[in-house]
Amino acid sequence: MKSSITGLICPKCHAHYDHRELQGLCRCGSPLLVEYDLISVGKKVNPDKLRHRPATLWRYGELLPVLDESNIVSLGEGFTPLTLLPKITAKYDFGNLLMKDEGVIPTGTFKARGAAVGVSKAKELGVTHVAMPTNGNAGAAWAVYAARAGISAHILMPEDAPRITRNESIAAGAEVYLVQGLISDCGKILARSIPAHGWYDVSTLKEPYRIEGKKTMGYEIVEQLGWQVPDVIAYPTGGGVGIIGIYKALKEMQGLGWIGEKLPRLVAVQASGCAPIVEAYRKKAKESEFFPNSKTIAFGINVPKALGDFLVLEALYETGGCAVAVEDREILESLAELASTEGAFVCPEGAAVLAALKRLRAENWLKADETAVLLNTGAGIKYPDTLQFKLNYCPVDGTI
Repeated sequence: MKSSITGLICPKCHAHYDHRELQGLCRCGSPLLVEYDLISVGKKVNPDKLRHRPATLWRYGELLPVLDESNIVSLGEGFTPLTLLPKITAKYDFGNLLMKDEGVIPTGTFKARGAAVGVSKAKELGVTHVAMPTNGNAGAAWAVYAARAGISAHILMPEDAPRITRNESIAAGAEVYLVQGLISDCGKILARSIPAHGWYDVSTLKEPYRIEGKKTMGYEIVEQLGWQVPDVIAYPTGGGVGIIGIYKALKEMQGLGWIGEKLPRLVAVQASGCAPIVEAYRKKAKESEFFPNSKTIAFGINVPKALGDFLVLEALYETGGCAVAVEDREILESLAELASTEGAFVCPEGAAVLAALKRLRAENWLKADETAVLLNTGAGIKYPDTLQFKLNYCPVDGTI
């Protein structure tokens, strides 16, 4: 499964960079994307051969950036379930509503995919210290994988980030700094601090390889559907790496001839309290504007301005998709509904996707005969206080 990586390219100015050297952003300020020799991949592997490989994201090794398999840092991540939600499907008259459940992956969120590939490549390039701002889950995942790789991690997160992710990061040996403010404030502090310490900045899209881990969700969805694409894939969008990665995977599969011309319509789901991508989509803009005073219970998508917003919007426009903002009230209702009807305790970000899909179905944007995939990006147990319940106590005499 030797990688067929050929280099890095800037999607804005089209400058090329050497993947054998440590890279960050392009000189023009854009994120870099990984390129592969798809002709070579096509000669070595096909969908039938993939069936016999281990059920982890590393089954797509030719399309991942690690050259030497000895540098792979893995906890068995990938190939998460794609399951039908029959009761929700029937209740809202979906054709088929499937959930890709990333809550069962190591560290409990899809962030493990980006961390696994990003840390593996960092190890291969000789990195000894990584640093990043985070809303919580990404920091926890990178801290865990960095620990396994023997790399020091330095994590900045808002002080009101979920306590669980703070504890995960500290338990994994990371140096954690709490910041009074948003993830954007964490990023500004980190940018000022990195030159003094010589850390490798692994902020969202400031290194090229997190996308490569996230894109494997796209490969898995299509493989799990028998190499057929669904009609719609809906994704909770903060920094947007997941939706960028899924779109990249779809284009690579087209280039390999593994799928046809049809692509799923991609849907970026945000919260009304932080919806820069939605506002840009409504204006048909190429980039978003900073979203002031952002606030939502779906903490993982509270990103006022994404570095890769132009790539997210391109994915929406090119697939005929859309962007939807939902209220926190809708998120809570959908979270409780999934748990009580399907037995799926998802993260608030995953619940936001269900809220958006219900609206799109009601508006008939999503047709009754179409298949939609809901991306749940994390386990609900990582957000134990999101839902508040009235508890029943046993009487003193011990009867009920």
